[in-house]
Amino acid sequence: MVRRIVLALCLGAALAAPAPAQDRAATLADIRAELAALAERLQALRSELVNGGQAAINEAGGASALERMDAMEAALTRLTAQTEELQGRINAVVADGTNRIGDLEFRLCELEEGCDPASLPVTASLGGGGGEAPAVTAPAPDPQAGQGAGPELAVSEQADFDRAKAALDGGDFQGAADQFAAFAQTYTGGPLTGEALFLRGEALTQLGQTSQAARAYLDAFSGQPDGPRAPVALLRLGTSLAALGQNQEACATLGQVGVRYPAAPEAAEAATAMQTLGCQ
Repeated sequence: MVRRIVLALCLGAALAAPAPAQDRAATLADIRAELAALAERLQALRSELVNGGQAAINEAGGASALERMDAMEAALTRLTAQTEELQGRINAVVADGTNRIGDLEFRLCELEEGCDPASLPVTASLGGGGGEAPAVTAPAPDPQAGQGAGPELAVSEQADFDRAKAALDGGDFQGAADQFAAFAQTYTGGPLTGEALFLRGEALTQLGQTSQAARAYLDAFSGQPDGPRAPVALLRLGTSLAALGQNQEACATLGQVGVRYPAAPEAAEAATAMQTLGCQ
């Protein structure tokens, strides 16, 4: 019993130590569950120590043992409160981002011929996690790397992507836009879908179909806000909105590039575009 109590007292240092790299994939829900389990075990050990009488307390280190357990309980309470506060902040960011994307989808639909805003589906939650902090995952695969490391491609997925990319590289922008649209619909959520949506936006931009291009960039960004194309997709969305005369929305969108991706080269480009537009 005393050995378990001494081991519990050693948890105090572990609470303050940084988590190892392999534990960083835990979500906030996992962390909260672990903190609750630790608190429950600590309470059980405290009860066991107190029930053992003065002899058990003396063997565990005297009154300082109880003091250290009090300090650990306080640390667990503080960490639990911090995770709950962080969860609330994440939920607020997700809700705000989702609302912004929904508003952009509505405005783009108004600009598109034949698009009925009332028929738009409910905007999916940004990141697809409903506010829960996502686990850290491996980087998205390089679209140019073929079927190397990363999520496995569906049969013919790479070939379909390559055909659409070849059309884009060959100057067949309408063909590329159509093929990338079909690709995104066929391989929804696939490892190359975000890239396909972005390149569809590039093809539509070359065709002068700015409104449709903006929607493609928006889809590319909202589908993979942490993906490798996210900064440039958000930048292209902002510049497309500016070209459509939606300066207020363009400024808000461009401003998010530097906020979300301060280390990306697109952050400087977005800042320059904002100066040109006279964003406040």
